[in-house]
Amino acid sequence: MLKRLTPLFFIALWGCQGASTPVAMDKAQADNVIKSSQDNKLQNIIANAWQLQLEKDPQLAAAFGDNSQAGKLADLSPATLASHNQRTQALAQQLALLDTSLLSKTNRTNALILKYQLDNDIDLYHFHDHYQPLTAESGFHADISAITRGRFDSMQDYRDYLSRLNALPKYFAQQTYWLKKGIKSGITQPKVVLEGFEHSISAFIVPVEQSVYYQPFKDFPAHFTQAEKNTLITEASQTISTKVLPLYQDFYRFMTESYIPQARRDIAASSLPFGNAFYNNRLKHYTTVDMSADEVHALGLSEVKRIRSQMQQIVKQLEFKGNFADFLHFLRTDPQFYAKTPKALLKEAAYLAKQADAILPKYFGKLPRSPYGVQAVPAEIAPKYTTGRYSGANSDYEPGYYWVNTYALETRPLYELPALTLHEAVPGHHLQISLNKEISDLPNFRRYSYISAFGEGWGLYSEYLGIEAGYYQDPYSQFGRLTYEMWRAARLVVDTGMHVKGWSRQQAIDFMASNTALSLHNVTTEIDRYISWPGQALSYKIGELTIKRLRAKAEQALGEQFDIRQFHDAVLAQGSVPMSVLEQQIDELIQTTQAKMKK
Repeated sequence: MLKRLTPLFFIALWGCQGASTPVAMDKAQADNVIKSSQDNKLQNIIANAWQLQLEKDPQLAAAFGDNSQAGKLADLSPATLASHNQRTQALAQQLALLDTSLLSKTNRTNALILKYQLDNDIDLYHFHDHYQPLTAESGFHADISAITRGRFDSMQDYRDYLSRLNALPKYFAQQTYWLKKGIKSGITQPKVVLEGFEHSISAFIVPVEQSVYYQPFKDFPAHFTQAEKNTLITEASQTISTKVLPLYQDFYRFMTESYIPQARRDIAASSLPFGNAFYNNRLKHYTTVDMSADEVHALGLSEVKRIRSQMQQIVKQLEFKGNFADFLHFLRTDPQFYAKTPKALLKEAAYLAKQADAILPKYFGKLPRSPYGVQAVPAEIAPKYTTGRYSGANSDYEPGYYWVNTYALETRPLYELPALTLHEAVPGHHLQISLNKEISDLPNFRRYSYISAFGEGWGLYSEYLGIEAGYYQDPYSQFGRLTYEMWRAARLVVDTGMHVKGWSRQQAIDFMASNTALSLHNVTTEIDRYISWPGQALSYKIGELTIKRLRAKAEQALGEQFDIRQFHDAVLAQGSVPMSVLEQQIDELIQTTQAKMKK
């Protein structure tokens, strides 16, 4: 931690450098001391904020070398969460006292992003977000199974893992406490989006050796003795059968007999105790721009109209006999567009991922070191899960994974897979998130942060980049890309529609189904996702439009000197940032390039 030194200290020090009389500072020197003091204060705040983050997340702390946390899970008790909130507020107050005009350019950005993160933590606590640790897709009961991913090289690694398993009863009890508080306070997920949610719990209630928690005991390091293996297997089997499985059985009963029957009926975020204030807060957080819900809704309608005309052109190109609705029905029902087995779908995704890898050198000067794999979405959560997602590495010794949902293959069209691959794998999330973690001169809180407008905007822009790269090989994959773009545009309409403008769930489903070629299963799970996760769906289109606008700005300013690789490197150079910071980065790229042109 940097020691904060006042200007008086430096003046006194300068007066003791062997001179017989005090030496006065000139104004420039004094200004530099003051600026340095502000930078040092910020570094202290950053260090304390990161320490708080490590205390909140023992798994993150263990990944950063704090072995004392390796056997622990997060403490979610009321006293602990209240303490975390008080400390977060104190850090935010310290940050507000800084004169950011005196900070270095890098630290001005650090301060802005730290404020963004601290404000979000404070806001979520204020709005009681911890009262509903689940969405329509999944919940804490499934997310916590990520503890099975990690390093298992030594007996201590296994001992730490067993300690985490033994900590699960306390963790589940704390989460259930908050769910009960939510019922009493009227802060629950809507009942309609929880239909079938119990299957994501029952998927964990299986024989011990089929449990995901038993997985680390199926493949031991070669140097383990048989006696060591037997000891660990016996202890794991006992812990899973007597502690872990009963937890899921109890949670299943709680959800089906208590929580779901008492969940709220209204789907709108505006129906929650905090009303529109909560949704407006989430809109600002997820987009990082100053737009009202009405403005976002209008933008969505405009984008839907624009994209629909492009989709109609492809239908015409294919000489399809029928109207737009008939074409969507054809795409949703013709067997030629669907894989016959999960393995076939994963193979196609892996093939497309390797094709995407091949286009990267043409468009990027800097590529990440970290590899990625292709995996099926875990079966426990697949039925209500989205079509695909990127699952980042928990540590430096793990790869990231491009998840593909292989549940209900008749709802996973192959014509969408190229766009999905560019978004979730490369040049989308894997490339962006991996590069972010590899920027060594960023403070840790920024290397491991994710600003949705940036990350999801980049993912959607990556789908668009596939057009230039010739990645979409036929009209159907081109239509699939447009369906994905339309999907994100329609989100602007249905998210604001349901949460602010009084739209019903069915109205949102009908709007999405009539404007995209998404399967009806996917449409329904997506609408339920937006209901249960207000505002997040807005980040994709807002971020993508910003990146495209900034690219057009750079192309116009630089003309023939515009370098696409240089532009992409500049976008990704500072990691995940708000849209205002991204604009500053591109303005600097333009100014720097223009200065070189004049030489």
